[in-house]
Amino acid sequence: MIVPCDKEGIRRAFSIVKNGGTVVFPTDTVYGLGCDPRNPQAVKSVYRIKGRSESKYLPILGFSVDEISKIAFFDELSKKIPDKFWPGPVTLILKIKDYKIAKSLNLTNKIAVRVPNHPCALELLRECRIIVGTSANRSGLSPCGDAKEIATKLEGYDVLLDGGKITDPAESTIVEVSDNQLKILRSGKISERELLAL
Repeated sequence: MIVPCDKEGIRRAFSIVKNGGTVVFPTDTVYGLGCDPRNPQAVKSVYRIKGRSESKYLPILGFSVDEISKIAFFDELSKKIPDKFWPGPVTLILKIKDYKIAKSLNLTNKIAVRVPNHPCALELLRECRIIVGTSANRSGLSPCGDAKEIATKLEGYDVLLDGGKITDPAESTIVEVSDNQLKILRSGKISERELLAL
C-alpha cells in the first residue's frame, strides 16, 4: 500500500505500526523502514524485509529528546549533541534504559537513537512517539532517497508513506561518547569537525 504524507496517510501508517505492521517513510537522510520497537514479531519482519542478520542492531527514531530520554540515558556530553543537532542527521549511541525494547531488539546495553528533521517523519512520530528507523533497502545495497525507486526495489512492507524524492540523500553521522570523548563511528551528513566543535 502506498499513501501520501498527509493527515490521512499518517493516520493509516500509524494504525498499521500500532497493529504490528511495517512502514517505509521519508526522513532527512534517506527513506526509513520502521515498526514498533517493542513488538518482537514486527522487528523480525524488518530484518526479513532487509535481508539483514539479526546480529546487526536496529536504530530508533524518536519524536523529541524527551521521548528518547525515556528509553536511553544521556550524560553531560551526549546532551550537547541533541541541543545542537536534533532534529537532524546525527545518530547517537547511548546506554539503554527500556528493558522491553532491549529484549525486542536483542540489545545488550546500548542503543542507537536520533530525532529526524523531516515533516513527514515527525508527523508519524507525533503519533508513534518512537519507531525503528533503519534504512529502507536490502542489506548490502545503497540506501534510497526516492519513493518510486523503493516501490520497485523493496518488498514485504505494509505501507509506504510517499514523500517524493529526498533532495540531498545521505546517511546520518553516528557518534558515541566514550570516556568523555566523541567517537565518530560512521561519517555522514554532519562532519567530524562540526561535532568536535562541541
